[in-house]
Amino acid sequence: MEFNNCIERDFYERTDVVQIAKELLGCVLVTNISGKVTAGRIVETEAYAAVGDKACHAHLGKFTKRTKTMFEKGGTAYVYLCYGIHNLFNVVCNKKGIPEAVLIRALEPVEGTEIMLERRGLERIENKLTGGPGILSCAMGITKEHNGTDLCASQQIYICRDTSKSHDHIPFESGPRVGIAYAEEDALLPWRFWIKNTKWKSPAK
Repeated sequence: MEFNNCIERDFYERTDVVQIAKELLGCVLVTNISGKVTAGRIVETEAYAAVGDKACHAHLGKFTKRTKTMFEKGGTAYVYLCYGIHNLFNVVCNKKGIPEAVLIRALEPVEGTEIMLERRGLERIENKLTGGPGILSCAMGITKEHNGTDLCASQQIYICRDTSKSHDHIPFESGPRVGIAYAEEDALLPWRFWIKNTKWKSPAK
């Protein structure tokens, strides 16, 4: 599979982060870290909005050392450390100065599975290879060092459309996001999306 049709910036700079989270389903995340190419089809996402979403790190314009990347232009990688262990990979959306993002929660391995297995310390391909936001970053070689990467210009990390499959009418399901009880009523927003019947979905409860 060729990965030369990188998604352009205008896709990310739209104002509806929820719609972008849906449309990223079926696209392919590609990394080329130290000459090792890996790729995975995006099968699960979560949307985070700047206004009216208490789950968003930059809710109501909260600018901090960690969130400043969210204020960059759409198509920027926002990678942060969760629980001091997991690097979580997000894509900044909307125009520069409006801090919205989509968290990539799960991938279906497409290329470089041997590299992914080595990075994860696994011997066989199974859901726990890339079925979760922290483990997929590990499998793909993504770390906090990649925070701020321009996904529309980088040759290390980018997202492309899978030209081997139709993106029209991809069947998906939705539900509440994970691990955001602090967001009160916003924790109930059905802003987590996954491709229907995928076996690669994260084991989120």
